[in-house]
Parts: sequence; C-alpha cells; structure tokens
Amino acid sequence: MLDLIPSLSGWAPALARERFAVATIVRAGGSVPRPVGTSMLVSAGGAILGSLSGGCVEGAVVAAALESMDDGATRLETFGFSAEDAFAVGLTCGGELEVHIEPANLGRGCPLGEAVRQLAAYRTDEPVALVRTLDAGENARGSIAVVIPDPGTATVSANPDLATLLDLNADPGAGRALVVQLDSFLRGGATGVLGLGGPGLCTGETALLIESRLAPPRLLVFGANDLSAALLPAAKPLGYHVTLVDARPAFASQARFRAADEVVTAWPHHYLAAEAAAGLVDSRTVICILTHDPKFDIPLLEAALGLDVAFVGALGSRRSHAQRVGALLDAGVRPERIAQLHSPLGLDIGAVSPAEVAVSVLAEVIAARNAAASHQPLRETSGPIHQQRAARPAPTNVMQQEIVWT
Repeated sequence: MLDLIPSLSGWAPALARERFAVATIVRAGGSVPRPVGTSMLVSAGGAILGSLSGGCVEGAVVAAALESMDDGATRLETFGFSAEDAFAVGLTCGGELEVHIEPANLGRGCPLGEAVRQLAAYRTDEPVALVRTLDAGENARGSIAVVIPDPGTATVSANPDLATLLDLNADPGAGRALVVQLDSFLRGGATGVLGLGGPGLCTGETALLIESRLAPPRLLVFGANDLSAALLPAAKPLGYHVTLVDARPAFASQARFRAADEVVTAWPHHYLAAEAAAGLVDSRTVICILTHDPKFDIPLLEAALGLDVAFVGALGSRRSHAQRVGALLDAGVRPERIAQLHSPLGLDIGAVSPAEVAVSVLAEVIAARNAAASHQPLRETSGPIHQQRAARPAPTNVMQQEIVWT
C-alpha cells in the first residue's frame, strides 16, 4: 500500500465518497515483477490506481475487485503461468502471485478505508507503517488496520491499537514471539506477511501484512564536479536523500548542483565526523567520494571506513587506489576495513561520459546492497530474474513469508 502514497492524495476526494477495493500482493514466488505489499486500488466506477504485474493479471484483478464490492466478500486469488492454456490469466514471466482483494468504504467505520485515507495525507519521503490483518473466505471479517507515523521508534507495547490488533491475551506465548518480530519489521523498514502457524491464509487463517518505510537513506557525495552534477539527479529516483559536500565555496555554489537536497560547504572529513557524532549516519548511508584529491580523500576515507555504513566508494584509477591503500595503512586503518572500500568506483559497463559513469556508480551501489546480485548481464545468468533477498530467521512458532527488506 505504501507504494501508492505518491498518488493517493489525488484520490482522496473519491476515497471519501465512493466504494473501492484494495488488491495487494501477499505472496510472490519465482520470477515476478512486483514484491509483496504492492497494492492496487479499484473504485466502484472502474478507476484504477497502481499495478500489480505490469499488465499480466490486472484485468482479472479488476474484475475480482468489482465482484468483491458487489458481494462484500474478501478474496484470495492466485495467478501463475499456464503452459497448457495460452489464453489463461497468468504471469508470462513464469512466477506466481497470491493477491488479497478486500472491499473498503462499504459503510461507516471501515478500518481499511480509514487507513487508506490516512496514508493519503503522507508525503512521499515521510516515514510511515501500515499493519493490517488479512483473512479471506466466507468467514472473513475485513481488515483491522493501524497506521503508524514513526515506525523507526515504534514498539508494539507502546501502541494500544497494535496490542488490540494482535489480541495478545489470546495466546501469550505466541504473542511474545509475534511482538518481537513485528517490532523488528517496524524499526527495520521491512515488508512481509506474518502468521501464527497453521495451514495459512488460503485456508482462512488470519495473517498480518506489515509494511514499514523509514526516512529516506542518505547518499553523501563528496566533491563538486562534473560527475557529481550527473550523479545527484540520477540518485534521487532511487529514494536517497542526497547531500553534496565540498570545501570550496566557488564550486559548491554552482547552480548545476541544485538537484541535491542540500549542499554543504565544509571540509569533508570534518562534516562526516560531525554528522556521525549527531547520529545522522547509519547502516543505510551511502558515501561516494568523488574529490580525487589526496588532501581530501585520505582523511575522509579514514573517517568513513570507521563507520557502520552501507557503502563507501571512491573515484579514481587503479593506481590512485593503490596509493590510497598505502596511505591508509600508514595512517593505521586496518586492512579488513580497507577491503570494504569500493574502489575503483563503479561497475564495468564501459562508461565514459559523466552521465554514464553516474549510472555505473549507482549500479554498483544497488548491487552492493542486494546479496542476490550477480554483477553479470541477465543473458549470461540463469534462474529467476527477480530473486528474493535473504530473510531474517523467524522466531519460534511464527511463520514469516516473502520478506522484502528496504
């Protein structure tokens, strides 16, 4: 559902007065275009917001959504590849999706409809989480949904609505395990489905869908030059809060760097140390050093390689990298920390121009944060294109499915 926030505000008037249904991917297997949590809204008048598969199954989902609004029943639909029937509704990519379809706004006091309207008030980059129950079949009662404004600091114990949703008094043992898992989802910015054992959602067991989105991760770019001018706007669609840092006011103040969320004039290593001390650098932070000047690079790398961040990369040739390694060793930086440095920076895609190099750099950033990445052309690999990322192990008696970490 959180993927729809950029467009929900435009739907707000209709959401308040018209029936609609929410279709959400709750299980994804094999090669599928969109992950668990992806949603699509269908209004009673046939208007559509969002997409679940890029076109393969949307028509069937819309038809099921209209039916759910007519009879008030929640549905769980499965779509997969059908080799036997070329005209069957399915995924030509060969994967399989389970889509939960629930009518909303059928009457007063609909928790799911109210949650959707609350989400419409959020900005695209604002942290938020949605926790809702999922059930289907004849006995389905509709979702209980809770919107959580600041999931990075949220806990189940401090949120009465979540405690009520989980009904912790029913099974204290399973409840404690579920609380631990749910807290981890919220604070980690994770999306997935949790259920308490049993045969699963498809047979009527209630499950939880958790979608949590933290504040945007930071991309710290050091060095105001042609490459950073290309990198800043290219990084924004990836969801980063982008900061450009340069010690030279005449360079940093140029209009071509306005794509950055902020431009700072400061000595790079002083700035990074101050941000880290203030708690503004975390394990999702990406650091790209483009200064290509030892008087900036070496003290900055000393500071960066001592931090727990997602990525540290430095522009330069192999000769420059070898010189940096020697200088860092002389400065006392441990070899295992130096080994974490991405240098020379970027994937080898034959990039030449600043715009091409920016693509190369961001491609390496994406590959580094995804353990399933092969760094090879798709035509030279085998197996599913959309590979699942590694999931954290589930606590005892709690089933965890299709986890997508962000």
